[in-house]
Amino acid sequence: MTLTVEDAIYKATETWRNLGIEQDAVDEMAEELAADLTAAAFDGRSVTDYIGGDVDALATSWAVERGLLPTRPYLKETAAAAARGAAVPAVVAIVLWMAGTPGGLLDRNSETMTTQLHGPPVWEVHHYPNPGTPLMWVGWAVCLVGAFFLVRRAVAAKLQRRHDPARDVTMRAMTKAIPLVLLAAALLGTAVNFLGDYAFPYFQAVVTVFVAPVVMISAVAAGAAWVRDRSCPPLNASRLKYRLSPS
Repeated sequence: MTLTVEDAIYKATETWRNLGIEQDAVDEMAEELAADLTAAAFDGRSVTDYIGGDVDALATSWAVERGLLPTRPYLKETAAAAARGAAVPAVVAIVLWMAGTPGGLLDRNSETMTTQLHGPPVWEVHHYPNPGTPLMWVGWAVCLVGAFFLVRRAVAAKLQRRHDPARDVTMRAMTKAIPLVLLAAALLGTAVNFLGDYAFPYFQAVVTVFVAPVVMISAVAAGAAWVRDRSCPPLNASRLKYRLSPS
């Protein structure tokens, strides 16, 4: 199907309205697009050739270049993206904890009992270096570094897909704040481990494995949303209605 001038203007207008751009700006850009397409037609260029075949992409790029996209908080989206980025490092950190703690997966310590004809049994405890301990500490450092890049990339990609005009400002703030957020998440995970040891000594491993990752991921999500809220420029009065509109 051949794309006409009317079709292109209609699709571009719908895109601008869906992006939340004010009607006056939509009308102005629609007139400008119509003039450009008409001039292109006189030069022998088709609408598809001028636009490049993607009206939505062209309309969005125009809005971005003119700074017309209303800034929305996107707090839920930011938190969800940060949680996805932190999920794998959090789970790997718990696995490393299971491997490196005394009695863990890689602990080779053992006990043997020798019975005696006369007298109580003799217990022998065999102690061996636990290779999981250095693996745990090194792995945790790698997890923190990996979480930094994964969280940052996930949030940046989410805001990029939303064509958020405050993306660069938010990412600069994220770069500074994410290390502190990850440190806080790690401390909370450690606190859950100690709490499990104190309150549920027989079920400490269960508490740590199932509760600590949720706590750490939630802390990262909340921290990312807080950074986004602090770095997102406030909406002016004419665009306040867009804060309440669905994403």
